[in-house]
Amino acid sequence: MWARKRTIIIVLSVVALAGMGWLFYRHANDRSLPEGLIQANGRIEGDHVVVSPKIANRIAELRVREGDTVVAGQVLAMMDDSQAGARVKQLESAVGAAQAQLDAAKSAYSVLKKEVPNGIAVAEAGLSHARNNGAKAQASTQQAAREAERAHMLVERHFVDAQRAEQAELALTAAKADERSTQDAIRQAEKQLADARLGWDRLKAKEAEIAALQAQLAQARAALEEARSVLDDLAIRAPSAGVVLTRFRDKGEVLGAGSPIFDIVDLDKLYLNVYVPETLIGKVRLNLPARIYTDTFPDTPFPATVKMISSRAEFTPKEVQTQDERTKLTYGVKLYLDKNPDHRLTPGLPADAVIRWKEGVAWAPPRW
Repeated sequence: MWARKRTIIIVLSVVALAGMGWLFYRHANDRSLPEGLIQANGRIEGDHVVVSPKIANRIAELRVREGDTVVAGQVLAMMDDSQAGARVKQLESAVGAAQAQLDAAKSAYSVLKKEVPNGIAVAEAGLSHARNNGAKAQASTQQAAREAERAHMLVERHFVDAQRAEQAELALTAAKADERSTQDAIRQAEKQLADARLGWDRLKAKEAEIAALQAQLAQARAALEEARSVLDDLAIRAPSAGVVLTRFRDKGEVLGAGSPIFDIVDLDKLYLNVYVPETLIGKVRLNLPARIYTDTFPDTPFPATVKMISSRAEFTPKEVQTQDERTKLTYGVKLYLDKNPDHRLTPGLPADAVIRWKEGVAWAPPRW
């Protein structure tokens, strides 16, 4: 009887132990996460910027190396600027000369603008004076003609001697000469007035000259700005903040336009490329929260957010862990890190991710 009870106890104990072992094995090998969480893996990436020169030239100076943190606009390298600098100085001189010519033309125009009306006024006054003198000379000639006629009549009647008639003729001749002289003076005054009025045409010509000089100055300034732009382009600047991942060239190398010098990535804007099976992609939405785990910091999850979901399914890339998963159709999803404290994460680092699609579910690390 006792032997039978002992057998039953042993059998029950074996069954209990087997059940516990099965439960433990099942729990240990359960790779699924709680309902509301999706796990995935991939590699951390960043938006790379390749820094290149616009103009073919020789590298004169390199100011950063791999691992250096740079800010937007920081000068990373200098190309040889000897020729460009000389060109800038040459064009600066040309601009100075053009400006001086323009200033001189403007000064001459200002003086001429005052001289023209004054000269016209003087010429008009001179013509008026000459015409008055001409009118007086004409009146004198007429008077002398009458005196000569009267003298000849008196001589014919023997009231006066012939000498009186001769004197009257001489007076008439002198009056006519004076009248001709005043007419010459009138014509000269008219010519002077016409010349003075040509001053308005000279003003227009000076205005055209100023316009031409202004155009030349603008052209010289444009050429100078272009030369300065070329000179400025020889300073290779960081287009954005980030960290220098690669320096492709060394000092003294001659590069063509567009040849890469640096590869920069912004460590504050990293993302994890993961692939979600097509059976689960319907649960993933933009702006869902996620957490990223790495082997380097296994106990430190990094918060992230779903920012991109591919619209096309594809076979999982080879870097995904298991062959079974690589044969499945998946959708690419980008998880952007909310922040990267102390820049501990870098591009190329493999990582796991957990996406929470149901609110309120407790976070859990990935289970592979």
